[in-house]
Amino acid sequence: MPIKSRIRTIPHWPKKGIMFRDITTLLKDPVGLKICIDDFVKRYKDKDIDVVVGIDSRGFILGGALAYLLDKGFVPVRKKGKLPAETESEEYALEYGTDVVEIHKDAIEKGQKVLIIDDLIATGGTAMAAAKLVKKLHGKIVELAFIVDLPDLGGRKKLEHAGYSVYAQTEFEGD
Repeated sequence: MPIKSRIRTIPHWPKKGIMFRDITTLLKDPVGLKICIDDFVKRYKDKDIDVVVGIDSRGFILGGALAYLLDKGFVPVRKKGKLPAETESEEYALEYGTDVVEIHKDAIEKGQKVLIIDDLIATGGTAMAAAKLVKKLHGKIVELAFIVDLPDLGGRKKLEHAGYSVYAQTEFEGD
């Protein structure tokens, strides 16, 4: 797929043994960005979605563009302490420790149908936390969408086991 060929791999970043999948090369390529966003639009244009939720920070780029093209609203899920109004929070596990994401309490109305989007799914911790935030606000998750899935890390399986539908444009297996 043309998307995969436009993603740069950086060995040993941010630490030794990690093969970092860098989507900035996809985003800066006008053809690659168009292919990426057009694929998401094609998938979601006929789905019953009320709002697009983007996960901090690359999900903002994708989610903003997608929400605009679908004529939907956009809601950010941010790292702790970045949203000014009253928030709901969800803690999730990292390799060493935990982190927290937040959403404004008034960002999603009860029963709204939500698409969650981010650049990459690895262990699924951040995506699961975002899904839990949407559920706390009584939103209904239509799907979680990503450019890249790293299947060896099990995030997709974790989300699907929890009952969520997951879509990824491409995947990188192994190292």
